[in-house]
Amino acid sequence: MLMASRKVCQMLQRRLASSVAAARLSSAELRSHRSALFSKELAHQRSLYPRTEKIEVALQGPGLQGTLLVMNKGVSTPYSCTRHLTEWHMKSSALALVDGQPWHMHRPLTRSCDLTLLTFKDEDPQIVNQAYWRSCAALLGHVLDGAFKDEFSVELLKLPEVPVTAGAFCCDLLLDSRLDSWTPSEENLRSFTRDALRLVQKDLPWEPLEVSASVALQIFSHSRWKQEEVEERAAQSQNGTVSLYRCGDHVTVSGGPLVARTGLCSQYEVTCVHTLGESELGVRRRAQGLSLPLNLTANHKAWNMLRKRAEKLVEIPSSSSTVTPPLTQEATPTAPPPPQ
Repeated sequence: MLMASRKVCQMLQRRLASSVAAARLSSAELRSHRSALFSKELAHQRSLYPRTEKIEVALQGPGLQGTLLVMNKGVSTPYSCTRHLTEWHMKSSALALVDGQPWHMHRPLTRSCDLTLLTFKDEDPQIVNQAYWRSCAALLGHVLDGAFKDEFSVELLKLPEVPVTAGAFCCDLLLDSRLDSWTPSEENLRSFTRDALRLVQKDLPWEPLEVSASVALQIFSHSRWKQEEVEERAAQSQNGTVSLYRCGDHVTVSGGPLVARTGLCSQYEVTCVHTLGESELGVRRRAQGLSLPLNLTANHKAWNMLRKRAEKLVEIPSSSSTVTPPLTQEATPTAPPPPQ
């Protein structure tokens, strides 16, 4: 009992310190700080393989049966393997299976294994489609993290894991209390969409990094909400680790693998930001969006139908907090749109 109480006290002290520290850093400074720590840990993990050790990678899938590649342990990735195949494999592979388990395209291979490359054109694209939806939500978080003026704080909450059949991907967030009355205009949504499409056009990689809980807590030392997520995911992990991803200078936590790069998106639109209501955390919001991957497009009429569906609030059961009914338009005075 005494040890449990001490642990709770230490956790509360750490979160209190994180809130105080966060007040001294702008959003841009926080992104730079987290990215620098991500780079430091990445360099450390790469240093664990100072000597070249070879592994055998047996390719699986149509047209690749019997292909055996000799790669470098702890250095080579599934993407490295595609460079020994064709340009189509390099550009179309969104995710991989290593011995049957989902594996990010840029995550180093640590043993001899069977490798299957997944694309959106596969006969059963369920795994890659879910990774794509998750990646679209992470991209939306990237956009929202940098969309508001530095004077306003933005806290990205745990990304809701929603199926593609929900009709929209989601990103939950808390904005600065000075923005409690803000409601997004159509121009705000178009601005968010433009920012997302710029990231898509840059074709940035999602860089994966598996880290210990202590490292993740250090990276997110300025966010009590992310620290809670880190602790939760570490407790659920078999080996106590947490999966991080970086896109540009934006670092996020993920509950599953993302696709290889932002350029795998084709059509992408931020459709709405719903106010969920008050909780003990503040005014909680849910941003939603719609996207289709590369080589899969919808005509104008079909896209509008999908967009109308994506504008409806995606209901996600939550036992972690009690949320009151959304604020009505009459109870929500308008305020100047804060996005830059």
